[in-house]
Amino acid sequence: MLANLGLAIVTLIVGLSFIFVKIGLREADAYDLLAHRFTIAFILILLLASFRKIKFPKILSKDWVSILFVSLFYPILFFGFQTVGMETSTASQAGIIFALSPTFTIIAGALFLKEKTTLMQKIGVALSFLGLAYIFLYKGGIQTESWEGNLFLVLSVLCTVGYYMIGKRLMQRYDSSSLTAIMISIAFIVFNSIGITRHVTTGDLNTFFEPLLEPSFLLSVLYLGTLSSVVTSFLTNYALTFVPTSSVSIYNNLNPVIAIIGGVIFLSEHLYIHQLIGGLGVISGVVMVLFFKNKVMSVQLALNRKNS
Repeated sequence: MLANLGLAIVTLIVGLSFIFVKIGLREADAYDLLAHRFTIAFILILLLASFRKIKFPKILSKDWVSILFVSLFYPILFFGFQTVGMETSTASQAGIIFALSPTFTIIAGALFLKEKTTLMQKIGVALSFLGLAYIFLYKGGIQTESWEGNLFLVLSVLCTVGYYMIGKRLMQRYDSSSLTAIMISIAFIVFNSIGITRHVTTGDLNTFFEPLLEPSFLLSVLYLGTLSSVVTSFLTNYALTFVPTSSVSIYNNLNPVIAIIGGVIFLSEHLYIHQLIGGLGVISGVVMVLFFKNKVMSVQLALNRKNS
């Protein structure tokens, strides 16, 4: 129950994060936004560590290989591809593309983790996918000039799938909060190294810090660095310990709905009928997957009691 609640909170935060990425990109490019975002996240990690809410454990040299490999998928490539892609894509498009991850994740979960889903869950996923496809393929829904950005967003989705596949096993071996702190720290080093190096080589290091003087940019990186980077990482790592990979990813189907609504409220994007229809299909599919998951579990528990 707590794991599913955590995933629901993650879904809301992630859905709105697309809005704040677009706000941040108004004042800085993707690389600088990533650097400042993870600086905020790293500061929060240090604060939590100073109050002994999290610990940096001693990691054996052989374990660093696995941790660095997971960190490459998430958060480095995941957020890297996402932010670069959103330079030429809208918040609504980003949410829609990210919601495609359950299709890839269920296939990967079945192939590599041997996870099983019921027929009704598969139908629910298909219904959600049809809703997404309707939004995605509707005339005028995707602008042809943003294909490069969309490609980066798709790569980010694939990184999510890789993270789910590898991270689930890793979370069962390590403390999730400690691992999250390490992953955030690695991202802080990587993105700041990239951002600062770019400005040093061009001789305009002062422009690296200028966006922080803009209130809208500061609000953006605070949201992205605290809620979208740290809080979601903690909640996702916690959920991966208890929830099947396919169930974790199905929540992503709600992201386009949240992104569309957020785009209308914060970015003055237009809300079209085809988006409402597609969003209804997405929500229906999610409800269907969760309902039949719980129903199957209840039946299984009853059978276990009967046989015991």
